[in-house]
This record gives sequence, C-alpha cells and structure tokens, in this order.
Amino acid sequence: MANSVEEIQKSKKTYMLVFGLLLIGTVATVLVATVEALDIGEHGFDKWDAILGLIIATTKASLVGLIFMHLNHEKKAIYWIFIGALLLCASMFAILFLAKYSPIFDNFFYL
Repeated sequence: MANSVEEIQKSKKTYMLVFGLLLIGTVATVLVATVEALDIGEHGFDKWDAILGLIIATTKASLVGLIFMHLNHEKKAIYWIFIGALLLCASMFAILFLAKYSPIFDNFFYL
C-alpha cells in the first residue's frame, strides 16, 4: 500500500488510467455490437464478433484483476492459479469447438 503522498498520487494516476482504458473498452464493445461499419465477418452476429467481444472482455477483466484487485503485487502462486484458470477456460472452449464440428451424424444428436 501507499505510505507517502507521492505513492498515493502515482496510484491515483494508475487508477484513472485504468478507468479510462475500461471506459474505452466498454465504448468499443458497444460500438462493435451496434455499428454496422464495425461488424467483422458476415452481417449480423457471428463467430468473429464473439471472438472480438471475448478479446475485449478478457482485456478488461485482466485490467480489473491486475490493478483494482492488486494481483500485480501478489506472489507467483496467484499467477499460476490465474494462468491455470485461463487454460481451463480455453480448454472448455476447445472442447465446445470440437463437439460442434464432430463427425457424429446421428439424428438424435441434431435434435
């Protein structure tokens, strides 16, 4: 924690910078979802829009975790837990992707 006036001022600047970045990320998310000129991929919501939204959301969540939750000052064990959670999430997305494009051609599967 900050013990001097200079450290407190530096922390305030960091918090305001992160707040600005989060605000920009929120505006970018809304613009990508509503402005047709910023629509990537096919018209309407598709996988590329979902990927872009997840990238923006991951960046914002990382900023909140690192700065506001002070994970950037924690021990290495916290980083390993955080990286493990990200890898688990990525593996779940990979399993969903593989299940969607599985060569199962059963009528019960497509109900």
